[in-house]
Amino acid sequence: MKSRLSSSLLHWYQLNKRSLPWRDRQPVDPYAVWVSEIMLQQTRVEAVIPYYEKWMKLFPTVQALADATEQDVLNAWEGLGYYSRARNLHKAAKIVAENYTGELPRDLDELSKLPGIGRYTLGAIASIAFGMDVPALDGNIKRVYARLFDISDAVDTPQGEKLLWALAEKQLPKGQVGDYNQALMDLGATICIPRNPRCLICPLMKLCLARQNGTQDLRPVKSPKKASPHHVHTAGVILRDGRVLLARRPSDGLLGGMWEFPNGRVTGDPLEGLAQALKTGYNLRLRKTRRSIQEREPLTIIHHGYTHFTVSVYVYRCELASAPEGEPLKWVQLKDLEDYPMGRIDRQIADELSKGK
Repeated sequence: MKSRLSSSLLHWYQLNKRSLPWRDRQPVDPYAVWVSEIMLQQTRVEAVIPYYEKWMKLFPTVQALADATEQDVLNAWEGLGYYSRARNLHKAAKIVAENYTGELPRDLDELSKLPGIGRYTLGAIASIAFGMDVPALDGNIKRVYARLFDISDAVDTPQGEKLLWALAEKQLPKGQVGDYNQALMDLGATICIPRNPRCLICPLMKLCLARQNGTQDLRPVKSPKKASPHHVHTAGVILRDGRVLLARRPSDGLLGGMWEFPNGRVTGDPLEGLAQALKTGYNLRLRKTRRSIQEREPLTIIHHGYTHFTVSVYVYRCELASAPEGEPLKWVQLKDLEDYPMGRIDRQIADELSKGK
């Protein structure tokens, strides 16, 4: 099947390949390939394109990215999600600028040591940017292979992953792997789609075992999803002299390095837990008000889903009795809120405040 697979796929690709800004750059720019592959992790192409174009204007070279501040990097990434990708890209750029004169290393071992470059990203960069015969296996390619070879193992298990990587390695057309990997990505994105695959116009229809067996709608197999826990948070909007108090999250972990309105997880009534949450998390002491705590309505309630949990955030305006000075807390002018990188929940709060100015 190998030669028929690659020849059919590559012929289709030459006629149908998507025009993408990182793909259209000639000659091939390894840095552009790297940025695009990091952005494309768990993110649709349509969402990535405007971020990629903005990014390349702000940070056109590895050195420009290495010289940027983390805040500049996070600002450019805001809204794209999975912010550890941006932080790792920034860390890796500093390493490349310092140790490799600003050029991505062509050695696979050295390349794999850079922050944020896993097995798939390594294969994509090596094959597309450097022409190496290295397989790549993203979500689209997994789906294509699972159907092409009618794989009944769950693709998100170690056993399924091992099988898919072995198949990907075996099918490589030597000397054409960059185009071959991109062809698989395009096929998965446009024809071998998750639901109702467009088998009748697929260049690999006659080779596809799932199509022959009538199992194309059952592939790929995935492990059952665990129920996502739901958390309740309460957040404080604390205003003083036209400024609002923000807190910067630790560099590591969820939304690392981003800014937020002081908040905390609570059980029971969100408003009743607000003072304790802010005291515990930020050493903030709230001023007691005459108005009954039960009568106060939240400014807004925001519901949001992350990869492994969902959250409801109850937002209240409140006043301080005392607060520590300095990081991670900062008083920010309302007109300057857009300059501070935030996750989607806090950006919604900031937008609400901006409307009410």
